Amino acid sequence: MANVVDISRVSFIVMREMRMPIIALIVVYAVSILGMVFIPGPVIDGKTQYMSIFHAFYFMTYTATTTGFGEIPIPFSDAQRFWAIACLYVSVITWLYAIGSIIRLMQNPFFIRALSEWRFSRQVRKIPGPFFIICGFGDTGSVLTRGLSDYGKSAVIIDIDEERIKALQLRNYTVSMPGLCADAGVPKHLLEAGIRSRHCKAVVAITNNEESNLKISALARALNKNVGIITMSKVDVFEESLVTLGGEVHIVDPFKTYAKVLAAAMHNPGFYALNNWLVRDREARLDKYVRPPQGTWIICGYGRMGHEVNRVLTKYNMRTSIIDPDPKNTTKNEYIEHYIVGRTTANTLSQAGIENSVGIIAATDDDGHNLGILLNARYFNKNLFTIARQNRHHNAVAFNASNVDMIMEPSLVTARKILFLLIAPLLKKFFGYLLANKPGRAAEMKQVIRLLRERIGKRNPHLITFDVDEEQSSALLEQLRAGKTVCLGDLQRDPRNREQRLDMVVLVIKQGDQEYILPQDDFKLKEGDQILFCSTRLAYRLFNATLNNEYNLFYVLEGKYLPRSSLIRWWLAKRGKKGLVPGRFKAEA
Repeated sequence: MANVVDISRVSFIVMREMRMPIIALIVVYAVSILGMVFIPGPVIDGKTQYMSIFHAFYFMTYTATTTGFGEIPIPFSDAQRFWAIACLYVSVITWLYAIGSIIRLMQNPFFIRALSEWRFSRQVRKIPGPFFIICGFGDTGSVLTRGLSDYGKSAVIIDIDEERIKALQLRNYTVSMPGLCADAGVPKHLLEAGIRSRHCKAVVAITNNEESNLKISALARALNKNVGIITMSKVDVFEESLVTLGGEVHIVDPFKTYAKVLAAAMHNPGFYALNNWLVRDREARLDKYVRPPQGTWIICGYGRMGHEVNRVLTKYNMRTSIIDPDPKNTTKNEYIEHYIVGRTTANTLSQAGIENSVGIIAATDDDGHNLGILLNARYFNKNLFTIARQNRHHNAVAFNASNVDMIMEPSLVTARKILFLLIAPLLKKFFGYLLANKPGRAAEMKQVIRLLRERIGKRNPHLITFDVDEEQSSALLEQLRAGKTVCLGDLQRDPRNREQRLDMVVLVIKQGDQEYILPQDDFKLKEGDQILFCSTRLAYRLFNATLNNEYNLFYVLEGKYLPRSSLIRWWLAKRGKKGLVPGRFKAEA
């Protein structure tokens, strides 16, 4: 529907701007041709010659291009030549008028916008598989889009800033990423982005305006009751409104998310290392743990980040000293123990007990101020564990050069959380299982990390969510519907050599309403199962080939090759055999 509307808008603007030039051209050429037809030509053999309509049209056509083939089909009379002179001057003036109108049309902002929306709708319709709508292409949107591209997932981007959409067109994404400069809070633009398409899986609202995010989420739910909604929100009032939208709604608060990550790093450093490794952090290593120390912490800046971090630290019985210039913040949180009103200076740091503190958190919304806080703090205590908030992505070089122990970048935290929700929705269950305060979970965490180090090592991890359905695992589904029992361990065999195991670790399988964490090889798969696993890129391709190729699947299940010839299959069936014994034949990868 949106594509038809865009075509109508383009056609309307073209006809409105070009109506008079087209009429003028038609009138001039009609009068010129009729004049050439009715004006008598030279007398040949006592008979006056007249031009036919075809020859008159042909003459006016080639003279319009200034080609000049001469007088055809016979030399003109003086009257015809006089008429041709008049027609040439008039037609040139008319063409100049028409060309000027075309140039004005090309510069018309309404035409440019309508044309861009039409092209955008066409690009969206050409996306072959599932895609996501991302509303907002700032730092968060840029990082999220790059992550989706690395995983081969398409996205449709809407942003009100024209410069950001131009920057999108310069990116070297591996999949289609069409973008539109428009207000995502207008229903028409969401329709153009394909929100009602069966391939649209989720709408991500990550603009810099909280009210816009709420409006986009509400519109998305009204336009498509089945689409998933992911919204960035830092205000409790908006979060309460978002929860009531119904359906699948995820609210991402970067400060609450980071507070949980910080708590995990303090009490489960293995989980923190695993989390950073899964998002492909350049500095992350599975054998490199970061453990913030226990003791007194100084929090500089008591905004949203300061509130959430202080809540987590006090929850684990750690003392905190807060420095903030706003005295009103002292009534916002019941966990405040030591509050110092003022900017972070040598005097306020001394009052907060910088010499005896174990760590400092620079949590203001100014990057320069945060870097200055770290420099001042290290002057008094060189052994401090430092955490800094980085508000702008382009300041990464300065923060990296400052040797900060942990950097909290809201846009990066938000993008990573949303990326996990989009490509690995079952990962939340997996993380919740590992972080549960139950006996044996620490040992399981070490076991998971050991398996990932053995099978993936230093290669980039790929989190893959696979559904046992017709679209993603056709060959496996055919076997299951035929009554064949298929175990998880069989599918993890290498289709090139079934004696070897693919470099992958299955993390979660959702079967019906039940989730199975770290399932064993003898787990029996069923139609409709959802599988989350971590693997290398090659292992994913081989696993995908096994699930969708009947010959590969037959080999990993039976240890024999399924003949492609119907005649050989008939001959084997007569002898009571299923397939060929492995020899010089190779499985198809």
